[in-house]
Amino acid sequence: LNPSRALLSVYDKTGIVDFARNLVDLGWEIISSGGTANHLLESGLDVTEVSEVTGAQEMLDGRVKTLHPKIHGGILADRSNQEHLKELENRGIKPIDLVVVNLYPFVKDPGIELIDI
Repeated sequence: LNPSRALLSVYDKTGIVDFARNLVDLGWEIISSGGTANHLLESGLDVTEVSEVTGAQEMLDGRVKTLHPKIHGGILADRSNQEHLKELENRGIKPIDLVVVNLYPFVKDPGIELIDI
């Protein structure tokens, strides 16, 4: 893959700094949100916060962060479809090549307060 863009948004941050650092060393842009972005920034990594990409701040106590066409369009576009690529360009959306997520430990606490998308 040519160096490009990765979206990192994880609950369990074990190993995420090393993983992100390796991507950055390969020339990748890191997009991240909330606690993951803060964790990576505190580790000295260059991170683009999701709100910079979307132009929208997190809402509902951080429950809504990445639900935005500029994120999902970048992930879901079919790059073999020229119309999709043209639409991304027309809307100012850059493709996202890699998504790294992990889930909350719902077994421990299945409450609504752990939902973060």
